[in-house]
Amino acid sequence: MEKYRVTLAAEERAELERLVSAGEAAARKLTHARILLLADTSTGNGHPDEGIVPALGIGLRTVERVRKRLVTEGLHAALDHKPQPPRPDKIKIKGDLEQKLIQLACSDPPQGRCHWTLQLLADEMVVLGLIDAISTETVRKALKKTTGRQIANFHPNSAVLTL
Repeated sequence: MEKYRVTLAAEERAELERLVSAGEAAARKLTHARILLLADTSTGNGHPDEGIVPALGIGLRTVERVRKRLVTEGLHAALDHKPQPPRPDKIKIKGDLEQKLIQLACSDPPQGRCHWTLQLLADEMVVLGLIDAISTETVRKALKKTTGRQIANFHPNSAVLTL
């Protein structure tokens, strides 16, 4: 991996030392500050990554990432944790789609079947073009949510929906 050299200005070093000595920040921020102080080459005694890892009890990749973020993005970016990317919407079935799933579950099962299974419901929703792809677990959760309203009851042992 490419090595990034940490060279702190006097005011940056003073700010990091103040932060660490106060000990009032988040643990991750303090650890990143300690990494930068130990890796600083401006004082002439910058420690190698392999020396910082056991001293702070952290991983080698953490040291490498903090070095890189200091050089490429600046001091404050290296101290603060990187925000996580937004998560996809957890609820895939809501509103009209939920109503259509319930209507489908309450309708007669396909020819040759006694009951709707979760897999049959998921497949049928895809065939009808209601959704591109859906797992049986998502269907189960949506139907479970409706059981509180006494619409459907799911028996998990049989994977069969009884109405």
